[in-house]
Amino acid sequence: MSPRPAPDLTARRDRVLGDARRIAEAEGWDAVTIRRLATELGVTQPVLYTAFGKRQDIVDAVALHGFAELADALDARDPAAAYLDFARAHPATYEAMFLMPTGLRFAAADVPAPMRVAFTALGRALGITDDVRTEIAWSLLHGVSSLDRAGRLSAGARGRRRGCAMRSCNRVSGANRRAVERVAPGTG
Repeated sequence: MSPRPAPDLTARRDRVLGDARRIAEAEGWDAVTIRRLATELGVTQPVLYTAFGKRQDIVDAVALHGFAELADALDARDPAAAYLDFARAHPATYEAMFLMPTGLRFAAADVPAPMRVAFTALGRALGITDDVRTEIAWSLLHGVSSLDRAGRLSAGARGRRRGCAMRSCNRVSGANRRAVERVAPGTG
C-alpha cells in the first residue's frame, strides 16, 4: 500500500479562508466556527487545526487578505471612493480588518506586509508621503465608512460624501485645492 500523499496545506488554508469569508459576509462572524467550517469543508475539526491553530488565526488571515485586496483597489481608481466602496462591498472582511479584536499589530515596525502595503497604497494614491497625514486620511475614510455601515449617514448622499471625502483627503495631503477630482458628481 502506498503512503497517503501529504495534504497541500496552502490549498487547505485557501479553502478555509474562502469558506470563512463567505459565511461571515452572508451571516456574520458569529456564524464562523471551527465546527461549521469543518462541516462545510467535509473534514474533521483537527484537520482545520493543522492549517490554523485557532479561530482568531482564521479571522486575522481573512483580514490580511482584505488588506491586500484594498491595496489593489486603491491603486486602481479614486482612493476615497475605492476605500468606501471596499468597506461597503465587504463588510465582514472590513470588520475583521479594523473592528474586531486582533493580534495583528498596527503602526509598528513588525506590521504584517499586507497591512503596510495597503497603508502605503493609500498614502501614495492620495499623494501623501508623511505617515501621520496618511493616518489622518485613513481615519477620515474609516469614520465615514463605519458611520455609513451603521446606518448613521444618509444613503442618498453617498455620492456627495465620496466627493467631500476626497476633497478632505486632498486637504490633509496638502494637495492644491484645484487638484483634479476623480469622483464623478452624483455617483454612488
